[in-house]
Amino acid sequence: MAALAWLLIPLVAAIGAAIWGSWAARDRTMGDIAELNGYARFRDAMEKPDSGTDPATDPA
Repeated sequence: MAALAWLLIPLVAAIGAAIWGSWAARDRTMGDIAELNGYARFRDAMEKPDSGTDPATDPA
């Protein structure tokens, strides 16, 4: 029985490595597109002219 346990340890490690390898090599291009769109919106917001009101001096 001990020999079977010693044979199962590398088998489980190989299966775990295969699962991790497939997860690490997954296609992640979808997230990049969303991040680039968010950055474009941020850039557009920063390029807008100032509204002229200062929240620190606003009496409201």
